Amino acid sequence: MIDCLYSSCFTMFCSTKINEYVATVTAETAINSSARDLPKTKQPIEGIDYYIEDGNYVFKAWFHLKRGHCCTNGCRHCPYKTQQLQ
Repeated sequence: MIDCLYSSCFTMFCSTKINEYVATVTAETAINSSARDLPKTKQPIEGIDYYIEDGNYVFKAWFHLKRGHCCTNGCRHCPYKTQQLQ
């Protein structure tokens, strides 16, 4: 349970829960992940959907799961690993 609703605390709490879920997803189950059915946000959320590394956006597995399919760009955190090989 979260006791603090400050933006940074809430983001950290959500990120932890999302990471726990993502850890259970395999390449085989990613395609049918319920994340793709969630309402879409207008903008990706830093710490939830992406992080910044050397000035570049690095999208996390959660972002890809919400998209619902592999973009075949070889993304670092792609949960659809088998799709990239086709």
